[in-house]
Amino acid sequence: MNIEMGREEDGRWIAEVPDLAGVMVYGKSKKEAVSKVKALALRVMADRLEHGEEIPELRDIFAVEA
Repeated sequence: MNIEMGREEDGRWIAEVPDLAGVMVYGKSKKEAVSKVKALALRVMADRLEHGEEIPELRDIFAVEA
């Protein structure tokens, strides 16, 4: 998943994962923003899994034995 970065006029960094609606954070540094957005993306995907939603990005990660 791609992370898009930007910098606000006040110096804060903004990071977003466009493929996951609502996954956008601010950080005091670029590193902090990237770390926070990765953590949020994982939380959002975990929540979707717990609620039975399909996550196409994870299709090739898990295999269920027959």
